[in-house]
Amino acid sequence: MQSSAASIPATAQVADLERHRQSAQLIEALSPGSFVTLRNQPPDLPPFQLIQCRGGRCWVRQQSWGAMVQWEVAHRQLRVLA
Repeated sequence: MQSSAASIPATAQVADLERHRQSAQLIEALSPGSFVTLRNQPPDLPPFQLIQCRGGRCWVRQQSWGAMVQWEVAHRQLRVLA
């Protein structure tokens, strides 16, 4: 019997590895305390402060929110401010 990995085309496996590598680089590039925006964020909404990222998920907050109020979002939804 063939393993499930053997049944996946090699190009799909390479694409999955590339996506994983890019995700890992993105998470490393986001440091706690930096300011980020969300994809399709309205221009009148201020940037979010990044609290932490783990396992493809990030926690952000608005400075006007209480210190214990956080929002969990997918890291791919975030854009780093320049």
